[in-house]
Amino acid sequence: MSIATVLGPDKASAADKEHPKFELAPAASYVSRQTSEKVTIGASVYDSAEKAKMAFGKLNPYQYGITPVLVVIQNDTGKTIQVDRMRVDYVAPDGGHVDATPASEVKYLRGPSPQQVPNPMPRIHRNKNPLDAWEIEGRAFSAKIIPAGESAGGFFYFQTGHQANSRLYVTGIREAGSGRELLYFEFALKDDPQ
Repeated sequence: MSIATVLGPDKASAADKEHPKFELAPAASYVSRQTSEKVTIGASVYDSAEKAKMAFGKLNPYQYGITPVLVVIQNDTGKTIQVDRMRVDYVAPDGGHVDATPASEVKYLRGPSPQQVPNPMPRIHRNKNPLDAWEIEGRAFSAKIIPAGESAGGFFYFQTGHQANSRLYVTGIREAGSGRELLYFEFALKDDPQ
């Protein structure tokens, strides 16, 4: 899979020329994954400097209190699915949900260290914020639909530190033709082997 899957077709050509490619693995190959109704969602937490470098170059969002989670969706339903109203939450071990911060708002944040409690309100800063980098929005999940037999992926950003025994909760995936919502997905975010 190429970066076009991460970026969406409208962003891929410019990104291929100016930024290094970021390859996605098939959804079923991720340690953290779930399959339901012939849709597989795989995820990986990018909370280490080594993993961050693969996706974000010199920028490590985690050191600024932002936990990037790569989400890859494979559609084997035989029908197109809509993901434009999909909701992805990070669920802490105590059951608390953290909503994903839209990629377009990450550049306005000055997050705490991952061990601190995050400030839920974005702050606008006059100085250059390191989170104002192409890779944040350029690698964000941007697909609206996923045709049958295709996959799409990208990052969701959470204002929290990653904790062992956390889960990912995904709702709002629908069949494009009927509008029927698929069952929700909830699975553990396990550490990937390095």
